[in-house]
Amino acid sequence: MGKRLAISILVFFISHTVFSAGMAPKSLLRDGFVLNGVDGKLTKANGNEGWFFEFDSDVSDDRGRTYAGASLELLPSTALEKMADDANNRSDAGYQLWARVIKYEGRNFIFPIYFLPLSKTKKPSTSQQQATKPTINEPSDALAIPKEIIEKLEPKKNVRTTQLRKGLELKTDSILVNRTGFIRNGAHRAQGTGHEVSFVLDALGRNVQQISFPLLPCQELERAQHAQSAEPEPLRFKIAGILTKYKGNHYLLLERAIRVYSHQNFGR
Repeated sequence: MGKRLAISILVFFISHTVFSAGMAPKSLLRDGFVLNGVDGKLTKANGNEGWFFEFDSDVSDDRGRTYAGASLELLPSTALEKMADDANNRSDAGYQLWARVIKYEGRNFIFPIYFLPLSKTKKPSTSQQQATKPTINEPSDALAIPKEIIEKLEPKKNVRTTQLRKGLELKTDSILVNRTGFIRNGAHRAQGTGHEVSFVLDALGRNVQQISFPLLPCQELERAQHAQSAEPEPLRFKIAGILTKYKGNHYLLLERAIRVYSHQNFGR
């Protein structure tokens, strides 16, 4: 009895110490949860190529919570590239961020959609002061607040097959819909994962150049990989996803991946 009491007191003491030190256990935010203008800081870890977003305050959904001071890795996107470039001209890398939370293999990531800086630009030199001063919220301002920011969370432009063959020059995120292909390892590195994975469009027997995109981590990708791991032969999937661009490379974030059964009509 005395031994059990001593163990209980010890467990209580350790738990109380951990929570008092602000080390409360982190629970994952759900996949697809929208960050609607949250404040934080853009950071870059030493020895890591990726960018991270450090939250100024707690963020929670109906299932999980991320605490103030915690950092989540940002996935490649056109918004991240603009955000990283903008940070070079700021005295402080504080931002208000609109984004989607991604869940993959027990980790959370952030897919950035839109941002607003919270600090002023760096003080220009004498020669720069003589140049035209930048304006904020003017029609020509690249960071002007749109009428409906939330609409930016749903890309509108569809990408056609002819565009894929000719090559893409994306200025904003686009949607790739109803494309059939295979999820394969070994072609491209998926950001934030320890392996390489890509989506290869199915040529359906035609003698055309194969088109593939690196896949960003997400719960839909995890489900597709789980289905593939149970089958010895490559599975066909009909997918829909967000096509984005970062540092000259295209990336695909799956929103839907449905297995397609050939019924022996197509070769493997």
